[in-house]
This record gives sequence, C-alpha cells and structure tokens, in this order.
Amino acid sequence: MGSISLKKTSKTTIITVIVVVLMISLQFISPTIQHPPVTGAFAGPDSVTAILKRACYDCHSNETKVAWYDKIAPISWLVASDVKEARSRLNFSQWDSLSAAEQQGMLWYIENIVEQGRMPLAAYTALHSPARISAADTRILKNYVLAVASPKPVVAVPATAKPATPGTLPVAPNGIVYTPDYKNWKVISTTNRFDNGTMRVIYGNDIAVKAIQQGTIRPWPNGAMIAKVVWNQQPADQDDNILPGDFNNVQLMIRDDKKFKDTDGWGYARFNGTALAPYGKTPMFSQTCASCHRLAATNGFVFDIPTKK
Repeated sequence: MGSISLKKTSKTTIITVIVVVLMISLQFISPTIQHPPVTGAFAGPDSVTAILKRACYDCHSNETKVAWYDKIAPISWLVASDVKEARSRLNFSQWDSLSAAEQQGMLWYIENIVEQGRMPLAAYTALHSPARISAADTRILKNYVLAVASPKPVVAVPATAKPATPGTLPVAPNGIVYTPDYKNWKVISTTNRFDNGTMRVIYGNDIAVKAIQQGTIRPWPNGAMIAKVVWNQQPADQDDNILPGDFNNVQLMIRDDKKFKDTDGWGYARFNGTALAPYGKTPMFSQTCASCHRLAATNGFVFDIPTKK
C-alpha cells in the first residue's frame, strides 16, 4: 500500500513540476501589447474624456494600460487578443480618421451600449472596478451626444445620385438592388436615434428571423437580409409622444460571405428619399458602413436586434 501511495505522490509531483515549467516557459513568449502613436485623439469635454479614458481606453485606444496580472500568460494572450480586436472596431487614438457623421453615429452607439450595460464588459469590470460606469456617467455621455447632435436631417437626393428609371428598381454602386419585398418581412426591432432626430423600423427576411430564433448569428447564414426603414421624427406632442414624420431612407444588409468578403460578409446599401436614390459614388462607400458595424461584431455585425441568449 505504501508503495502505491508513493507512486501516486511521485506522479503528482512530476505533473506539478511539468505545469510549473510550462507556466514559466509561457512567460518568455507572452505577447507584448504595442502602443502605436496617437494620430488623432478624441477631443471632448474633460468630463466626457475622463469617463472614456477610465472605461474604454485600455482596449479601445493606443494608450492601453495593463495591470500586472494582465501580463501573466496565458491571461496575457487573451488580453492582447481582446485589445487588438477592440482597436479594430473603435480606436479613440485615431478618432480624427472618422468623418463628422461617423463620429456622431459612433458616439450615439457608444452611449446606447453603455446605457444597455453591454459595455464595458462585465468580465472586464470584475477585475478592473474603476472602469465601471455609473448612472451619473451615463447621463454625462448622453447629454454630450445630444449637445453635438446634428440638426434634424433633411431628405434630399444627392447630386451624384439619380433616381431609378420608372418601372425599374434602384441599384446601389456595389450592385445591391432595392428590395420592395421587405414590406412583407417580419419586424425584428425598432430604434430611436435621438442624436439626429430619426426613428427606425427594422425588418428581417425568413432566413434572418430563423437565425435570430435559433441563435445562429455568429456568423449569420448566407441569404439573411435585413432592412432598416428610417423616418424623421416629428416634434413631441403635448403628451410627449414622438411620431414619425417624413420618410428618410431605406438601408439594406445582405449576407453573402463570398461576394462581400471585404466587408465582413455583409453587403450594404442605402436608398435616399422618396426617389430612393442610391447612396454612394463608388462601391467603396460600403467600407464606411462596415467599419461602423464592426462595433456590433458580437451580434454578427448587426445593430439593434433581439438576440437569443
């Protein structure tokens, strides 16, 4: 019996030594987070910047600060991967690379995901408690978004875009054809852009609806289609009800991971005004759409949908 016990102890000791040696070895090949120069920093009020730096910058900027325990492998590998992905979606150190419209849209989305409790990630704040955002912080962010919001949008057909010939359907520069059949699809969500005075109804075709119901959106199946119908808001009435006013545009997303490989497997199109004039001068316009939608990568690059947990 003593011999058997000794053998078990020896095996346990050997395994422990191997694990320790592996852990030590991992430290020598642990990744180092790079800190590229800040090329266009976010410039907002001190109260807003302080919140973003505390809650967002460690992942979403080139000014990443990691705690000592973040540098220990294998955790360091996960941290480096998370930072790389976060920077690809949003980098406050390159804020000036975004157009004014993109900046406004990004601010609106940041405030929304913060208000919904989706960011910062709970797993992150559990170990980095200063990154937690309070209700007061959220109000500061929302007030800032409202302060920098553009006036109520005016629908106009761009000079470079031409309405479709009567009897034909409009076609976006990347070849996506306007799909009037979206009116027969199911409504999957609604959203309110308080920052630019618009409200939206979001539709999904049968493939998209099934993917939501089954939770198969990472990635979405090819053939899924989503339509976002945008209306300008009317001023609130005496009962504070906000109703849709003039039609603004229809936005389409079509899933095809081969045809739209360069934009994360989604094709984007927008048709403006009652003339449904295609937006964009060249197919490259969709790169702007894709860069914004990368913030919603955890939803398969789709904003504002009910996801099955």
